[in-house]
Amino acid sequence: MTHISVIGCGYLGAVHAAAMASVGHTVIGVDTDTQKLQKLENYQPPFFEPGLAELLEAGQAEQSAGNEGADGTSQRLLFTSDISRAAEASVHFICVGTPQSQESNAADMTYVNSAINDLMPHLKPGDLVVGKSTVPVGSAAELAKKVAPTGAKLAWNPEFLREGHAVEDTLRPDRIIYGVESGSEDDPAVAILDQVYAHNLRGGEAGAAGEVGAVTPRIVMDYQTAELVKTAANSFLATKISFINAMAELCETAGGDVAVLADAIGMDKRIGRRFLNAGLGFGGGCLPKDIRAFIARADELGVEQAVSFLREVDSINLRRRARMVDLTREALGGDLSGKRITVLGIAFKPNTDDVRDSPALDVAERLEQAGAQVVITDPEAIENARRRDPELTYAPDLTEALTGADGVVLLTEWPQYKNLDPVAAGELVAQKIIVDGRNVVDRRAYREAGWTVRGLGRQE
Repeated sequence: MTHISVIGCGYLGAVHAAAMASVGHTVIGVDTDTQKLQKLENYQPPFFEPGLAELLEAGQAEQSAGNEGADGTSQRLLFTSDISRAAEASVHFICVGTPQSQESNAADMTYVNSAINDLMPHLKPGDLVVGKSTVPVGSAAELAKKVAPTGAKLAWNPEFLREGHAVEDTLRPDRIIYGVESGSEDDPAVAILDQVYAHNLRGGEAGAAGEVGAVTPRIVMDYQTAELVKTAANSFLATKISFINAMAELCETAGGDVAVLADAIGMDKRIGRRFLNAGLGFGGGCLPKDIRAFIARADELGVEQAVSFLREVDSINLRRRARMVDLTREALGGDLSGKRITVLGIAFKPNTDDVRDSPALDVAERLEQAGAQVVITDPEAIENARRRDPELTYAPDLTEALTGADGVVLLTEWPQYKNLDPVAAGELVAQKIIVDGRNVVDRRAYREAGWTVRGLGRQE
């Protein structure tokens, strides 16, 4: 087994550290946020992610060998603010964020550069630094030059986590990408990474947490291609989502039904049905900022025309938010002033408490600005939303949120909202009007219960 350090214990780093410990590696997680570290040490994820608490507890259980904890016991997984502890490891994962720059659409590399700079005094000849952050193409080659004087090498191993499924995606990824200096299977970094991911590459073996999986395909490539894999994948997914939302715009004008259209074209094996769910569009901390950073980097490289279509992808996505407000206004008779509107879901997607670039939060704010009295409920994201917009009204209890509503707007497809009983909900609201921003409710059941149902890209 390998001794690993994980620099940055946010969403990516915490999940990666816990997963690596669960399959037998000894892991030191390093972060500057002491409150976050305290939660992680107590098996409390600093964000909502199904299965992570159990993984943290399994990784931090006492082991016969591993990191020495403060009480002298030996732990497989240890969290610390002391970057010097990284010197005990031989493989170092860089898992810090690359948010959108405040000055432009480009990715902000401040945290990546800072992590590398802080780690360098503790690197040894033969160590391997492994980048997992999403960075502009060309970044890894420059970072490799910076690391080289220490005698360490650099590889790029992009992450493909879906929030809400991050534990599963880390333990059982659908592919593993190695970006190495030579781009060759013979590169020394390949053998080291193969040891780290042996549980995936062998398949069928149970790790410390009992996970059993199939053999995971892995692909070795150069730095630049590895960097492009993540941004290209996110851009393709964003394009597919915006494509069906563009079709929804046409359906609304022409009188078609985008859900039936999606089913029909999704039967084509060349297209597939996944990510063809028309609705409010995408958000979160990855897709929006990644496609904008991709555009910005293409501009810097002088090939902006190659990805110019992504500008329209972003534009289509943002237009859905304005259309959602318009559709709600239409459903409530043309005026939102003074209307009590219940918003179901404020996270950018279900199974997360993340409200970064959340379409739901954006729409709720727009409804409030249009004069509505907005009451927001969400099973996990209320506190994060409250920190971002304390002026909105939040109701953790679903019954309280629905009571007296002039209209219900579903913005995040949590199972409890998709499966809401229209008869029971109808007894709470003032008017049986629902605007389905994700096209997920049983329209027939709602109509049979006396509701008016509206949805993006669908007729009444």
